[in-house]
Amino acid sequence: MQATTAYDTTTTTTTIANPPTKRQKLIHHHHQHHRQAPPPKPDQLLIPGLPDHVAQLCLSLVHPSLLYSVCHSWRRLIYSPSFPPFLSLYTLLSSTTTDSTSTSPSPSTSPSTSPSPADASLQFLSFDPISSTWQPLPPPPESDPPLRPVLRHPSFISRLLPIQSVSVSGRLILLAASTDGLFPAFSRPLVFNPLSRTWTFGPPLATPRRWCAAGAAAGALYVASGIGSQFSTDVAKSVEKWSVCKRRWRWDNVKGLKDGKFCREAIDAVGWRGKLCMVNVKGDSAKEGVVYDVEKDAWEEMPKGMVGGWRGPVAAMDEEVMYAVDEANGALIKYDSARDDWDRVMESEKLVGAQQIAAGGGRVCVVCSGGGGIVVVDVVALPARVWVVETPPGFEAVAVHILPRMSLNPRYTDCCGY
Repeated sequence: MQATTAYDTTTTTTTIANPPTKRQKLIHHHHQHHRQAPPPKPDQLLIPGLPDHVAQLCLSLVHPSLLYSVCHSWRRLIYSPSFPPFLSLYTLLSSTTTDSTSTSPSPSTSPSTSPSPADASLQFLSFDPISSTWQPLPPPPESDPPLRPVLRHPSFISRLLPIQSVSVSGRLILLAASTDGLFPAFSRPLVFNPLSRTWTFGPPLATPRRWCAAGAAAGALYVASGIGSQFSTDVAKSVEKWSVCKRRWRWDNVKGLKDGKFCREAIDAVGWRGKLCMVNVKGDSAKEGVVYDVEKDAWEEMPKGMVGGWRGPVAAMDEEVMYAVDEANGALIKYDSARDDWDRVMESEKLVGAQQIAAGGGRVCVVCSGGGGIVVVDVVALPARVWVVETPPGFEAVAVHILPRMSLNPRYTDCCGY
């Protein structure tokens, strides 16, 4: 398929070709779970002389950026629930000014009020690659007590407090953070569905936590280790799982860790080929790595070659191909499981200081320290191509995810029921 997944600052859109089977699967999924719109009037047909359902099949073979530029009806079509969604960036942004009220983005970069943080400089926005605009996410439902995650705290002048988010099954999930009192900010995950443009709450965690390991594998969300209201060895070794799309409205305990070494930092656990991979510290320092086998419900040591190349943030493309960025030298590398080694894809000064990455649709998107936008690497192109997506003025990226675009008129339901 063709999907617009990342963004060139010198052009309005960037395209990528994926295998045809991906397109067919997406179209099948869409027609299975979306209702058909009411029959249009003859003068509103997408293609004169063709029924709209046939016209949509024809237009779905054309890249959305071309449809967007032709006419208003086709522009509306690409944002409708009945059209296969293209991919967009979903980004947690932080104000670069000391007084967040002094920053006034333009309408196309207007910040969202979600998720009502105590640190008002935090905003969630989505970058639409077709219109080349930043769009605010709708506000989340009210919560009692109110959700108040903080990024900056006077007790941690030289560092930011982690706000942990995970993408799973086409959803953005906020899972762990700290309040201004340094307690866990989320007692239950907050879930955003782009296709329905709605926030919902997930099931309550048995132990709300922060400074944990969080990730997704095979459609399930995992949270491991971390600290609750106070340190507990039991919590530091515990692992919980939520099967997001199996209508099991609860967290299940799975095989725990052998020790509490993974509560030192907020860690991204990476889903890869039916396993969940994670290390105990960030950066290029010496570390320990473990791998959780989803089917066997068992932990094992991470292969030496894998942990040896884990010198910065790591993400897996479709949970099949694992990429890492060496934050010291800006090298993007790809893991070769047959050799238990990493192959260099490219190297760029733009990737030095990488803090977090996301992979999807043939792109690796990187958030680096010190602002400067989101670095995008096209790993399908030979050689790999690099550019930067600029953040809204006065804001810098904290985390990025790659998910389907938001619908303008959502009528979306799926197997998850939300």
